[in-house]
Amino acid sequence: MDISIQKAEQNDYDLLLPLFRQVHAFHVFARPDLYKENSTPVEREFFESQLIDVSQHIFVAAIVDDLVGVIVTKEEEITENSFVKARKVLVINSLCIAESHRNKGVGNKLTNYVFDFGRSLKVDSIELGVSEKNTSAIKFYRSLGMTTKSRKMEFKFN
Repeated sequence: MDISIQKAEQNDYDLLLPLFRQVHAFHVFARPDLYKENSTPVEREFFESQLIDVSQHIFVAAIVDDLVGVIVTKEEEITENSFVKARKVLVINSLCIAESHRNKGVGNKLTNYVFDFGRSLKVDSIELGVSEKNTSAIKFYRSLGMTTKSRKMEFKFN
């Protein structure tokens, strides 16, 4: 299986929408108190604005002409102050592999591509947020050598 990785383009939107829906459906399932059902969780205009934003980078994984994965990243600069040191981070905002192509090396290849891309940008780290309920994603990220940096907690009323 030959997996190619390339930058997303405007004409990829319709092919990526099912992957965006897949990610959003998981979030709605895991946290219906936070996420609402939406058949278009990523609007075309928003996707296109990400493509022209020089700090954002979207890469797709393709097998022949079939887009089977997407990773959405954004460069962030943390300014030094009396509390923290300055650093440059590449944040993974979204990663989705088509269910039919999971556990076939697509996620590994796509994520390692982004790790290499981050090195080329000379970022200090690559970071992401992941739901505690997404145990398969946590296991996947750990297999790549990622570790837990912090944990976001809540106390819900109602």
